[in-house]
Amino acid sequence: MADQHAPHSPPSILSFAKDLPNICSLVGLLCAVLAIYFAILGNFPAAMIGLIWAVFFDWTDGIIARHLKGRNKKQGEFGGQLDSLIDIISFGICPAVVLLSYGNFSPWFLPGAFLAVATGVLRLSYFNVFGLVGKSTYMGLALDNNVIILTFVFLFSSMVDRNIFTGILYILIVVLAIMNVAPIKTPKFAGRWYYVLMLYTLVLTVVFGSQLLA
Repeated sequence: MADQHAPHSPPSILSFAKDLPNICSLVGLLCAVLAIYFAILGNFPAAMIGLIWAVFFDWTDGIIARHLKGRNKKQGEFGGQLDSLIDIISFGICPAVVLLSYGNFSPWFLPGAFLAVATGVLRLSYFNVFGLVGKSTYMGLALDNNVIILTFVFLFSSMVDRNIFTGILYILIVVLAIMNVAPIKTPKFAGRWYYVLMLYTLVLTVVFGSQLLA
């Protein structure tokens, strides 16, 4: 008779890639990687499109996970870890690369880029340990809000002198980084806000897409 107390072998890593919420998370990661690629090339309208779609898929994976039946505890835990790791790339590293590239990779922009990534790591580590404050409140500004604000500000980049906008961008990245770890409570946007984000994503895609075609 088989030993009923023998440990079960853990599932394979790739078995979690078939989980629908994780697929959605990985699509968001692809958008972030594309945003980094285009930012390095200096194609900022394309980078902004990638960034805002990374936010959209980040919101979508959670909605799918909450409504998908039959997921076990390990799938949920794995999805949470995957989402957190992707967040630091999409909402920490990616904005930092945008700042560096817009500043022509001058060493003067390294402190701002480091601050964006460092505060992102600190914020996500804090959230992973303590979670929400109450049912629908974050401690500090959520990282996805950084990108929502950043993409909005980039709508005006062509209307401002590049040197001036570079300074605005640097200040914005630093202010957002400080707010990410500040002892302030900010709301968790959910429910109908998802449809607002969907519309916002589509509008920005059209606007930045028209800039690419111009």
